[in-house]
Amino acid sequence: MVSEVCNICPRNCNVDRSTKVGFCGMSSEIHVAKAYLHEWEEPCISGSRGSGTVFFTGCNLRCVFCQNYKISQENFGVSVSPEKLADIFMNLEKTGAHNINLVTPTIFVPKIKEAIIIARNNGLSIPIVYNSNAYESVESLRSLEGLIDIYLPDLKYYSNEVAVKYSNAPHYFEYATKAILEMYRQVGDPVFDSDGIMKRGIIIRHLILPGKLDETKRILKWIKDNLSNEVYVSLMGQYTPFYNANKYQELNRRISNREYEEAIEYFFELGLENGFVQDDESASESFIPDFDLEGIL
Repeated sequence: MVSEVCNICPRNCNVDRSTKVGFCGMSSEIHVAKAYLHEWEEPCISGSRGSGTVFFTGCNLRCVFCQNYKISQENFGVSVSPEKLADIFMNLEKTGAHNINLVTPTIFVPKIKEAIIIARNNGLSIPIVYNSNAYESVESLRSLEGLIDIYLPDLKYYSNEVAVKYSNAPHYFEYATKAILEMYRQVGDPVFDSDGIMKRGIIIRHLILPGKLDETKRILKWIKDNLSNEVYVSLMGQYTPFYNANKYQELNRRISNREYEEAIEYFFELGLENGFVQDDESASESFIPDFDLEGIL
């Protein structure tokens, strides 16, 4: 159960979510919007059969360009118990999922933990992926040690000014880097099966924003200086001005080919070795899931 007052994430709202809501806008009950086989994650996550992806409702960030704003900001979804969530995990495994992929799980960590334990006791055998914005508390992550096989965190911003402006996330880099170091401590360097599917490890995602290459370069430098060269980085060029991005002139465009090329060049200049890049087609609304309660009801 969520403790009397919620301090799951760096917001430290100190509210009783059984009767009120905090910054995330959600009660303590798990809310989900979709559970299905997702084919468009990194190749070692989606593989040939898809990643068993569960989209949770609500978020502890307020990204002005969020492509999933229907669930993150408008709170679309339905309530499920830990037992029901465990059943959803089991059904995804039966349909052939390579893993269970928990998207934006942070605000429901205590009850998701219950669901994972129930599912494991019922025979769930595929890896659990924790797919997070990394605005996390180390204490919450430590409560999951031994239950998460793969961490898939974003590392969105370097400067506090940019993090506050675009995501209302004070001290984002400080919290996110501490969280990522804890994730790496738990799962270590990547482990793959014979088909190239990740079984354990961490992939750090970074979405390049238009006009913000300095942010990207500083983030890549931090990764190089603080983590093993075995760690994978997903350098994402898919930015598209969704949601409220058109209110910010500097964000109201896709990144240029030259911006993306420069980011990739810097990746290699640093001596980073393992990563993923995207093609132009990834910056399309066709890759955004239709949040329709598939796999939930």
